[in-house]
Amino acid sequence: MEERGEAELVSIPATPEILTPTSGQRSPRPAKSSAARTPASLISPRFLSPIGTPMKRVLVNMKGYLEEVGHLTKLNPQDSWLPITESRNGNAHYAAFHNLNAGVGFQALLLPVAFSFLGWSWGIICLTIAYFWQLYTLWILVQLHEAVPGKRYNRYVELAQAAFGEKLGLWFALFPTIYLSAGTATALILIGGETMKLFFQIVCGSLCSSNPLSTIEWYLVFTSLCIVLSQLPNLNSIAGLSLIGGVTAITYSSMVWVLSVSQARPPSISYQPLSSLSSVSSIFSILNALGIVAFAFRGHNLALEIQATMPSTFKHPAHVPMWRGAKVAYLLVAMCVFPVAIGGFWAYGNLMPRGGILNALYGFHVGDIPRGLLATTFLLVVFNCLSSFQIYSMPVFDSFEAGYTSRTNRPCSIWVRCGFRVFYGFISFFIGIALPFLSSLAGLLGGLTLPVTFAYPCFMWVLIKKPPKYSFNWYFNWILGWLGIAFSLAFSVGGIWSMINSGIKLKFFKPN
Repeated sequence: MEERGEAELVSIPATPEILTPTSGQRSPRPAKSSAARTPASLISPRFLSPIGTPMKRVLVNMKGYLEEVGHLTKLNPQDSWLPITESRNGNAHYAAFHNLNAGVGFQALLLPVAFSFLGWSWGIICLTIAYFWQLYTLWILVQLHEAVPGKRYNRYVELAQAAFGEKLGLWFALFPTIYLSAGTATALILIGGETMKLFFQIVCGSLCSSNPLSTIEWYLVFTSLCIVLSQLPNLNSIAGLSLIGGVTAITYSSMVWVLSVSQARPPSISYQPLSSLSSVSSIFSILNALGIVAFAFRGHNLALEIQATMPSTFKHPAHVPMWRGAKVAYLLVAMCVFPVAIGGFWAYGNLMPRGGILNALYGFHVGDIPRGLLATTFLLVVFNCLSSFQIYSMPVFDSFEAGYTSRTNRPCSIWVRCGFRVFYGFISFFIGIALPFLSSLAGLLGGLTLPVTFAYPCFMWVLIKKPPKYSFNWYFNWILGWLGIAFSLAFSVGGIWSMINSGIKLKFFKPN
């Protein structure tokens, strides 16, 4: 009997699903079956009743220990070498910082452009629906992080492979997540460099106009700053930068719409949705505007990675602090995007330039607003772009180092890690120079990556959690998922039309 008890005690850590099934509750003990009993299940109040208080305390503590050990996740040793999972001391505060930095940024400044095509009613309705839809899919991702006992899905691609299969999940998730990371980083270089140039012009004025830096040189300056900051080793180490990025995003978003609303509106302002010469053009313009609304909510490709930085046990699962931090972050996101969209459209109506509310503020009120306030706004945008570059580049750094460690079976040295990040920074810089119209493709590529936020999480919930067939939960998630795919195709078509309508021409160098 003693040998049997020892064997059961040793087997507990190897089979955590016995103690922690999917429901999160302990498996019920079969009646009158001594074979199903475990050391933790034997330590029950009924069993402890005849034992004295000191012994009872020892056994209760043993029970808690066994429950903790029984939930230990089988970790991949390689994870301790990679930037995303190298440090697992995250908490709800870090989750709020990272989600806020990833969830709000320059894309919110384009929302008044979408309102100029949608109008008041449809603009507010679409923005509200998109906000709550993405909040629901974020909750799904947080819950699916540890959907299988003893397994943590630390990256978006890993969860997609678990739901759709190894090959299909890789095909579905790899391209959109790479674009959302690498493409966003490249766009941040373009926006950050141009904003640094405007900041320099405002601060120096005519004093520094003799030999100013070109736009490409400002891109290089911004890229160099990004590379210096990217030497921080892992995701938890940039929590301070994420806090700075979130605070600066909230500040400049508030400053932009407050300054716009406080100034006199243009005399020829109108709130009628912009119309095109043909009905087909109007439809495509509306689709492109909806794509801008969908593109305003990003960061879902980083949700699992952020949650992977937290410890998780039976009593303290990682989804609790993650969801607590995410709720605070996305409440602040709502406080940014809704005032910018509504206040910006109220201030400029359908006169809103394609570049967004920041360009409108500079174009309409550059002489009315104190130069110090305008320069502070641009400087905050630069700080936010520097911080956002770090969190969106971290999955790419993780992929580089995962390939290296899997081949060499050893962690990256400081010099190898530094080389990867310098290489990635300058590759993004050269892409920005070669494709200066990349920001014009945001509608198209935003439509292509929309399933990451709005569609795939719904499909993953059905395929992994397996709700009862034909139940409300089953219908609801299937409908939302297919609607996300349909919107992705429609917004992509609208983005293609917008790109063609803008007259973008690719010029190829011809050999002599």
